[in-house]
Amino acid sequence: MMLRLMPFLFLLYIVAYLDRINVGFGILQMRGQLHISDSDYGRAAGMFFAGYFFFQLPSNLVVEKVGVRRWISVLMAAWGIISCLMIFIRGPISFSVMRFLLGAAEAGFFPGMILYMKQWFPARTRARAVAWFMTANPIAGIVGSPISGALLNLHGSGLAGWQWMFLLEGLPAIALGVVVFLTLAETPQEAGWLKGEEKVWLLNELASERNSEAAVPQHGFWKVLLSPSLWLLSLVYFGVPTAMYGVTLWLPTVIRALSGLSYFLTGVVAVIPFVVTTAAMVLVGMSSDRSGERRWHTALSAFTAAVGLLAAAYGHSPVLVVAGIGVGMAFAESMTGPFWAMATSSMAGFSAAAGIALINSVGNLGGYFGPDIIGIFRTANGGFRGGLLAISAALAMSGSIALIVGRRWSNQKAKAGAPVRSSLAD
Repeated sequence: MMLRLMPFLFLLYIVAYLDRINVGFGILQMRGQLHISDSDYGRAAGMFFAGYFFFQLPSNLVVEKVGVRRWISVLMAAWGIISCLMIFIRGPISFSVMRFLLGAAEAGFFPGMILYMKQWFPARTRARAVAWFMTANPIAGIVGSPISGALLNLHGSGLAGWQWMFLLEGLPAIALGVVVFLTLAETPQEAGWLKGEEKVWLLNELASERNSEAAVPQHGFWKVLLSPSLWLLSLVYFGVPTAMYGVTLWLPTVIRALSGLSYFLTGVVAVIPFVVTTAAMVLVGMSSDRSGERRWHTALSAFTAAVGLLAAAYGHSPVLVVAGIGVGMAFAESMTGPFWAMATSSMAGFSAAAGIALINSVGNLGGYFGPDIIGIFRTANGGFRGGLLAISAALAMSGSIALIVGRRWSNQKAKAGAPVRSSLAD
């Protein structure tokens, strides 16, 4: 499955992530051409997550009803079209509206993928699978940063470079939406590439887990919505998108402001933090799966990321600032593998769909807070220190809550009768 299924899911997430972060390069030209201030940009960049928040739960409940293949194909076509239509942005208001619509269209994608992997991968391998899947975030930065920077130099047919960038980078989502509908297997039973003993073994493993999950109480919509544990998990996850998008969407601006490099070379330098992030995510996910431990892997990653951004905030050289940002990005995103393995370990059925959507939608409000807080501080004093310190504090909060909720989540699972590995319940 890691060889046959994950590369395709990985490609889908690369396209999704690229379409949400390429605005970080677009603003390098849009700021002057459309008279968009730093605070306008921070707010518009974060508006993606307002749409993400309001449409996440409804979208993920639809995917539970109609299946991943049909719904994800619709979402990909929709956000690809919206990304292309961003060429018609004319100012701060239309910028914010288009970012909101893009977030609404992408809202069901990530939680749908998490639910999909839960239906395919046994629990003991899920952190590794999620970590590999989530490396699409930094890989999108590695691949997309130089391309986005180069596309800014493309002019013609009445379009500026930033317009060509949005148009050309939106088309792959539309094409892949069609491919998803035609080719993606909904369940292991439908996978023609799983043969004989492989399929029997996998189905038996998943059936055994479902039997264990049957002992976990299933709750209705309002019970899930009001669950204290889910809200605490949402606060843990809040730190991840706060750092991911607060840093990523401002990274080209930081590099260009510190170095004065060209658009293309800015994109090349922006690759470095993404490379570090890719390696860290995989290593942390593998370590978490080998030990079966989730809580400390999540918390220590958060604390390390906070220290990295703290160093970047007080750095005086471009090298130290980029290095600190790289550490912050790397370990903030490294939280995702062990975090989602911990969060989904006691979810099943409707509770899984609703719980994943709740955590992801509330947590992703950090994606609004991160870019906006940097924009506010940059407008106030022209620097990045205040915003980086705020994001560092959010990560420290996430790590602290992870230590608390991880113990509570494991205890709830044990009381429900589901098997808990000793290292997970420490």
